[in-house]
Amino acid sequence: MKTATLPSLRVEPELRQAAEEVLREGESLSAFVEDAVRRDIRRRKISQEFLARALAAEAEAEETGVYYSAEEVLQEIDEIIANAEAKSAS
Repeated sequence: MKTATLPSLRVEPELRQAAEEVLREGESLSAFVEDAVRRDIRRRKISQEFLARALAAEAEAEETGVYYSAEEVLQEIDEIIANAEAKSAS
């Protein structure tokens, strides 16, 4: 697959300096920017998927009339965490 380029980006000198100051050993500014873009793409996809699930859950609740209180949801989350902790301790 051929590679492509991202558009050039003009920034304030302070932003470039701040980015350069946090580069890891051997890391280029280009690699840092590419990593940041990849992470933000992943974050936005996760956010979009979360919103889609929330809207689907809302539609299902409206259709079925079945709703759960915050206390019920938190209790179930506590149970999930407890089960996961018990498994990891084994």
